[in-house]
Amino acid sequence: MLEIGGIGGLIILALDIWAIVSIIGSAASTGRKVIWTLLVLILPIIGFIIWFFAGPRARKSHV
Repeated sequence: MLEIGGIGGLIILALDIWAIVSIIGSAASTGRKVIWTLLVLILPIIGFIIWFFAGPRARKSHV
């Protein structure tokens, strides 16, 4: 199993938190939000990469 520590681990943690916040703020259904969030939590690196290319994005706010 791949083990990442130090600054690399912090970067992955920050990216995963960003992905989860974006998933929760998206217009996707609750079920899809749960599935995407679990994917990112269970597979932090691969889940983030899959979300980045195919996952739901947060709604853009119009100021």
